[in-house]
Amino acid sequence: MTLSIHGIAASRAIRPLWAAAELALSFEHVPTPFAGGATRTPEFLAINPNGHIPVVVDARDEGPVVVWESMACALYIARHHGVADGVSITPANAAEDAEALKWAFWTVTEIEADALTVLMHRMVMPEERRKPELANAAEKRLAAPLRVLEQHLQAQAQRGQAHLAAERFTVADVCVASVVNWVRPAKELMAQHPLVLAWLLACMDRPAQRKAKASGA
Repeated sequence: MTLSIHGIAASRAIRPLWAAAELALSFEHVPTPFAGGATRTPEFLAINPNGHIPVVVDARDEGPVVVWESMACALYIARHHGVADGVSITPANAAEDAEALKWAFWTVTEIEADALTVLMHRMVMPEERRKPELANAAEKRLAAPLRVLEQHLQAQAQRGQAHLAAERFTVADVCVASVVNWVRPAKELMAQHPLVLAWLLACMDRPAQRKAKASGA
């Protein structure tokens, strides 16, 4: 088996796990939680000195390729383990590749931090530790990038394209949906962006996403 993915589904590792599931790849999943010191062992630090998951290790003829950062991991898997056939999640041309890169980086810079705040302070943390004022401020900031995404999806629909980069589901959708999903506890905010919500629900209902999520909590 040439490809291994280190991490757990209940983390940013869902991104490469989802991409691999969409491509029906055979790979080794190395369950590595972010808590408990598993990412601080000498063995793990040898592949990612930052001590974070996920990590993709690709054993190739020319030597192993190690990829850090969840978005980079998902994009790498799509580009180097998929086929640019216009059917799979792999970008089929330069324009689709540019869209995948653009939206992946946009998601990290414009959405992720505030989305995580919403997730933690609306749902994940014990209620007594939640700070609603932090979630409220994050939701207020998220209105602008979600509006950008809503407008893009509207423009895509007018072109007859149902997804971010093309008519079909691509790695661009994997990257963005995996983060925007954290905003779902902000029900009123999501309701204000109906195209985003409908697109997100369709993404999260994909069999490959469910399979990736079930691969480990």
